[in-house]
Amino acid sequence: MGIYKLIKSDDGVAAAPSAEPNKVVVDDVLLSQHRDIEAGGKHSHGAPPEKEASASGKRGQRLVSLDVFRGLTVALMIFVDEAGSFFPAINHSPWDGVALADFVMPFFLFIVGVALALTYKRVTNQAVATWKALLRALKLFVVGLVVQGGYFHGLHNLTYGVDILSMRWMGVLQRIAMAYLLVAICEIWLKSDDVVDSGYSLVRRYRLQLLVGLILTIMYMVLLYGSYVPDWEYQIPGPGSTPKTLSVKCGVRGDTGPACNAVGMTDRQIFGIRHLHRRPVYERTKQCSINSPASGPLPPDAPSWCQAPFDPEGLLSSVMAIVTCLIGLQFGHVIIHFKDHKDRIVQWLIPSFCLLALAFSLDFFGMRMNKALYTLSYTCATAGAAGMLFTGVYVLVDVGGYRRPTSAMEWLGMHALMIYILIGCNVFPVLIQGFYWREPQNNLVSNLLR
Repeated sequence: MGIYKLIKSDDGVAAAPSAEPNKVVVDDVLLSQHRDIEAGGKHSHGAPPEKEASASGKRGQRLVSLDVFRGLTVALMIFVDEAGSFFPAINHSPWDGVALADFVMPFFLFIVGVALALTYKRVTNQAVATWKALLRALKLFVVGLVVQGGYFHGLHNLTYGVDILSMRWMGVLQRIAMAYLLVAICEIWLKSDDVVDSGYSLVRRYRLQLLVGLILTIMYMVLLYGSYVPDWEYQIPGPGSTPKTLSVKCGVRGDTGPACNAVGMTDRQIFGIRHLHRRPVYERTKQCSINSPASGPLPPDAPSWCQAPFDPEGLLSSVMAIVTCLIGLQFGHVIIHFKDHKDRIVQWLIPSFCLLALAFSLDFFGMRMNKALYTLSYTCATAGAAGMLFTGVYVLVDVGGYRRPTSAMEWLGMHALMIYILIGCNVFPVLIQGFYWREPQNNLVSNLLR
């Protein structure tokens, strides 16, 4: 059920058979000629056949650090969701800045990119592989609509169903689906046949993919800082059945505040304000909450935009989410082309440090890290942190062999999508809450929350 299993190779990708249930039975994790690229080890270029045969026992090993990293991300998601209300400092940053919860989404996107490099490393039919990628992305998008579009009404309402006129179109899984599709297409179509024997040759082989990332970044920056945001208004429930209309004054260009940014404007114009997330992250800012950084009552002088819907997984901000996935894809290429542990670690650490240095430099010069807008500095900081963490997990698990201490994280990673839907989207608590004793309020979930 894990996200990795949703993106495993299919008819368009050469597959290797296996009967073991705990192995991904596709060519993205198995080698047919050389020592398994996921297992790592010393270089085997030009090794005689007998030495290649002696290493064949390790060809079926999967890259455990993929599952462990994904499991750590799932565990982090559950932790910040449950503890964030008690410790607001680890919850999503109300606006500028980065908190612990802000690493969850980019970590998922990063590891999806890594897995895609393994999935599509040997494509036999590009058209078929593209079609399969489209179908998988569509399935993931539909699942996201069901679990995050408003179909499940939450822990305090035992009904289900959603008015399509107010359905939320974007969400976490929808964003992952969009990133997956575009990055998969890049991996299927945009790579050369250049031989890779160094970091420079690796860049050269995948230069078209890097060009796509650069174009997306430039497009996002132009729209974020160049788009004119006019005045706008929205409605909230008023006394009785009469809605109350609130006006937001903007008339600016290049603003990155909560009210007048191009990210929110894009979603309002394309989706409509009724289809956005109704609990904006900026409701916990000092302007909008007397208990900031926690949620709370509005201050007496609260600005008009505090209760306006805003989608943290909006369309324009998802452009930079795709860039995060593309960065993860390049880390996956290192696994494919470098067999030695030391080479892999070096090829991962150098870009990770560079991304972090660029992120803090951009933040220092005024381009603040912001998860809601998915700014360039935020993209670099979270991708660099993901690269550092993935390298550490790889050294611990795949190099050091410490699998037993991380077995729980490995299991979480192998069932990431199922756990996300059941726990992260409150589906499991809602199902359990449906069984009550005499009164709907007398159920297990409500008693635990008291």
